Amino acid sequence: MTSKQRAYLKSIAMTTEPILQIGKSSLTPEFTQSAKEALEARELIKISVLQNCMDEKSPVFWLNGPVHRLFRLSVRKSFFIKKEKKRKKRFSFRKENIMKKRIGIMGGTFDPIHIGHLILAEKAYEELALDEVWFMPSGNPPHKQNREGRASDQQRVEMVRKSIADNPHFRLSTEEMHPDGYTYTYETLERLHKKYPDQTYYFIIGADSLYDFDTWCRPDRICKAASLLVATRNAVPEESLKEQMLYLEEKYKGNFIQLHTPNLEISSQTLRDWIRQGKSVRYYLVDEVYTYIREEGIYRA
Repeated sequence: MTSKQRAYLKSIAMTTEPILQIGKSSLTPEFTQSAKEALEARELIKISVLQNCMDEKSPVFWLNGPVHRLFRLSVRKSFFIKKEKKRKKRFSFRKENIMKKRIGIMGGTFDPIHIGHLILAEKAYEELALDEVWFMPSGNPPHKQNREGRASDQQRVEMVRKSIADNPHFRLSTEEMHPDGYTYTYETLERLHKKYPDQTYYFIIGADSLYDFDTWCRPDRICKAASLLVATRNAVPEESLKEQMLYLEEKYKGNFIQLHTPNLEISSQTLRDWIRQGKSVRYYLVDEVYTYIREEGIYRA
């Protein structure tokens, strides 16, 4: 690492927010796993050390280059062993990768959007240190053609808007709201790269979608355009999930990252059924959406 690169790291240390903290328990296995997953998503992360930690009391940086290395900017000692690959390569510091905005993509019909969607997006934002999460309602998804008894496109967009209105890092995107044809994920991601070349994308999917990924249109191009963030569920064994992620990574040369999310078994279909049956869905939706559905008479038989 050159003196110029080190000077640049020190300059951005003043404005970069830490995404992980080391406290009294020091380096736990959970912390190590979180650091590894953060490094999968970005080239540079900042870690702060709390006052109650006996090991260290200064910020540290990790760079995810050809070799994972710990760079000490103002610390007395390092406490991570760097893991080197068999073939050592000269470390390259790429400023453009650090400065790119990290955007999470939360796609779906959102018919209706519920608290499970919001919690998943918030967890992805926090765990992967994303800059924003874009909620992207599907206009006419190929796998959900029967729209009878559902909310209109305008109503679904409005429900998303109301759900995320008070969160500054959530954003509504109508990129997939095309009334004249099908929408495919790979096309959307490639279009976003052309429109916003200064951003990297992380597409959020559920564990169930992970097992259907082979059936998606052009999964190879999806993997080329974005990293895949996979939410876990109780019904899916941990070992099976990791095996499927590894299989897809090898097949499509992609980057699959497991999100450690709470298991909330909520589905939009269940909520629609309950509304038709006159059952309460309060607290499964934000208050504004709950009121909007009642006022508009959405999903009523």
